[in-house]
Amino acid sequence: MISISNEKGLLQRINIGPHTLHSDVSVELGGEGSAPDPHDLFDAALGACKALTLALYAKQRGLPLEGLDVTLSRDNSQERQGVYGLTVELTLHGALDEAQRQQLLRVADKCPIHKLMTSSEVQISTQLRENAS
Repeated sequence: MISISNEKGLLQRINIGPHTLHSDVSVELGGEGSAPDPHDLFDAALGACKALTLALYAKQRGLPLEGLDVTLSRDNSQERQGVYGLTVELTLHGALDEAQRQQLLRVADKCPIHKLMTSSEVQISTQLRENAS
């Protein structure tokens, strides 16, 4: 379960099991810019999933992947029109041949979050709870 509560101003505390994260918005939007904004967390979920997927895949297959770096850039200039663009760049470290590099590139697009973002219909139900006084 994930719980989110207001910490101060617009800063939100996000509890995910034993882990705590924070989210805020930029000063221009009225926040303090003290933590990633929700778009950053959304984008980071994709990058982290690709990194974990490739690391696990390489380990299971005995590929010589020694590490990897994932860089994401966002184009949200058309978000209000329903288009949200993410560019993901992978830097693979290790003695990989070109066939292995291409294999990992294909696998990266099969990570669960990539599939969720691109081929699932996400249904969200938002409800009010009674205020615990």
